[in-house]
Amino acid sequence: MASKEEIRSSHRAKRSALPLAALDAAASGIARHGLQWASGLAGGRQGTFAAYLGVGTEPPTLPLLSALTDAGHRVLLPVCEPALELSWVYWTPQSGFVRSRFAPIQEPVGERHSTAVMRAATAIILPATAVDFSGNRIGQGGGYYDKFLASLAALTPSPSGAGDAASDAEALPTAAVVYDTEVLPADSIPAESFDRKVDAALTPGGIIRLG
Repeated sequence: MASKEEIRSSHRAKRSALPLAALDAAASGIARHGLQWASGLAGGRQGTFAAYLGVGTEPPTLPLLSALTDAGHRVLLPVCEPALELSWVYWTPQSGFVRSRFAPIQEPVGERHSTAVMRAATAIILPATAVDFSGNRIGQGGGYYDKFLASLAALTPSPSGAGDAASDAEALPTAAVVYDTEVLPADSIPAESFDRKVDAALTPGGIIRLG
């Protein structure tokens, strides 16, 4: 079995060779299928989705973010903090971005919220460089999302239990955004004790259920 770093490096090299036309096509497919998945989870109500801005050769997510807000949903984007912590900012198409101090990403400008904001979330859309059919995920290697996903278990249910709030934050549906060729056979990705599995892969070709 290849190591996580070997898989990550291989997929990054393939991503860097993608032509602009392929990125544009991927953006369209991710937006279309991602909105359909999100709206289904929201059940006709306004949902709140934790997502991220894909940069460089990552699968493009900006059209998805815009599609979610156009459909009336709320979007939370991450800000990297010290000690591998993430805070979250509500994003709109009018929001500005700044370069992160801690990671090679663009971060939204605005009021920052702690992980507790996930009590009102509908689902989480997260970055990856690969997933497998067992639900294992390889991220960017920074460790932010591993810590964030683990911290969800410490949240208590929303006091109201109403609307689209999750009854158990740890059980929030999760989808990792990857290209179609980055969904690997079951158990292809080494799993460690701190890893958290994801429920689905969001690809340009559609939603693929994992696990």
